[in-house]
Amino acid sequence: MRHSEETRHFLDLTDIPADTLKKILAHAHDLKTRKYNPPQLFDGLSLAMVFDKRSTRTRMSFEVAMKQLGGHTIVMTMDEMHLTGAESIEDTGHVLSRFVDAIMIRMSDHDRLLELSRHTSIPVINGMTNRSHPCQIMADLMTIEEKKGRVPGLNVAWFGDFNNVMRSWAQAAGIWDFNLTCAVPAPLMKQGETFKNVRFTQDAQEAAAGADVLVTDTWVSMGQEGKAIDMFAPYQVNPALMAQAAPDAIFMHCMPVHRGEEVTDEVLATPASVIYDEAENRLHAQKAILAWCLKHAGVQPSTI
Repeated sequence: MRHSEETRHFLDLTDIPADTLKKILAHAHDLKTRKYNPPQLFDGLSLAMVFDKRSTRTRMSFEVAMKQLGGHTIVMTMDEMHLTGAESIEDTGHVLSRFVDAIMIRMSDHDRLLELSRHTSIPVINGMTNRSHPCQIMADLMTIEEKKGRVPGLNVAWFGDFNNVMRSWAQAAGIWDFNLTCAVPAPLMKQGETFKNVRFTQDAQEAAAGADVLVTDTWVSMGQEGKAIDMFAPYQVNPALMAQAAPDAIFMHCMPVHRGEEVTDEVLATPASVIYDEAENRLHAQKAILAWCLKHAGVQPSTI
């Protein structure tokens, strides 16, 4: 086996030292400057990409990232694997470890992701679970650094559901030392979870006041179709809400966008909206995450 040193998984932001995460982000910026002349870091390496949900940005960014840097990908849905049938997660992990150099998996069940990582000798990357979405937040923070020049000390406001993306934002607040105010409907407030530099409110106007960055997500995630959305109406990001923020505030959304629900067309049409820069940065953040995870698989140490 090529992976003789400790396997580097990327499962949750809180699993990785803060300095390491910041170095990964710095590497992402560097790789973006070499977008049209990418270093061939992954020559001869392969990434398995496994999905149990539809995907545009996660699939495109990981597949292009791996291929631009010289590697190969194989894409499978959960239905195409024995993982959802008779084969155990343990056996699947051991077998995949003999075929490829890393696994990126986008699946609903976070506990199954963790179990898979315990039975591989290769890196496992969380492409999204119902609990967290760490790769998305790395791209988001990269975008903020580009637009604002820094992350520490900024005021970030979240609007809508207490979902996987919000949880990863909350994890990031303590790591990057920014202030996160989450405007969430009362029925969706979670009990027993605490985060550094994070406060919760039911008042969207209060959260938006003076914010440098406004962030939202779809009100109904995949697999939650049929969920009532009336409770979210006061949390729509619209021109009136943006007017409460700092004059140079930016708007972010991990996409897909449901126009007229969580955000209005008027906001998306303004220079404040950076959603397409944010989407592109998934590619560069993914490259840096892969480079860190694959360091012991043959990636040049000088690039990390």
